[in-house]
Amino acid sequence: MKWIRSWFQQYALFLLFFIIVLVVLEVLVRQGIVPSFIIPAPTGVLQMIIDNWRVLIFVHLKATTIEFFIGFLITVLLGVSLAIGMFCFKPIEKVMYPAVIISQMIPIIALSPIFVLWFGYSIWSKVAVTVLISFFPVVVSTYDGLRACDKDYIELFRSMGASRKQIFLKLHIPMALPSFFSGFKMAIVFALVGATIGEWLGASEGLGYYSRRMSGNLNAEGVFAAITILTFVGVLLFAFATWMERIILKKWKYEN
Repeated sequence: MKWIRSWFQQYALFLLFFIIVLVVLEVLVRQGIVPSFIIPAPTGVLQMIIDNWRVLIFVHLKATTIEFFIGFLITVLLGVSLAIGMFCFKPIEKVMYPAVIISQMIPIIALSPIFVLWFGYSIWSKVAVTVLISFFPVVVSTYDGLRACDKDYIELFRSMGASRKQIFLKLHIPMALPSFFSGFKMAIVFALVGATIGEWLGASEGLGYYSRRMSGNLNAEGVFAAITILTFVGVLLFAFATWMERIILKKWKYEN
């Protein structure tokens, strides 16, 4: 297929480099040059995934995915709503924009006891970490996209008798879509990282919890198995966000 050939041409060098790195690591570990408890052999990680795939996928990945989707949905809804509010109402901007920036200056580790105090070790403590980590890109990118509209276009719409609502819906929102999707693609990956960090801070299941448990047992294969699955899922999520961006922007350009 055409898109497969295009994708391969674009990422062929990366795939070649990735394969070479895996082969080199395999040789170094098998020869004893690099201890397996520091960096395990890629085949050992693969075997770990195969031997424990039911637990990894249907227990731990399932838990992480639920936390991710809830947190990311809240992030997008709350982030876009706040960005629109800051754009439309200056008092909201003056109050909330500094607060959004300050929220990113506080280390997650420092807030984790507060989240545990508020939500316990339930799913909501992990969701809170997910939202806090992924919230910033959505808010800032959407807000900047709404502000970036050319004043000449605004004046053109006004000269044609467009109302403030029509200008917002027909001009500001379409013009903000590229910026929004830039933040969206960042946030979708950050949200997965946030769910994993939340599990590290306190959980009984999830890939973050699994990797922490394996680390405590000095099981490097188990740690890298969880990391491998998380990386694969993150790539799929980013690819989905990119695909959605292309579809929506192409549809908007076609309709306009």
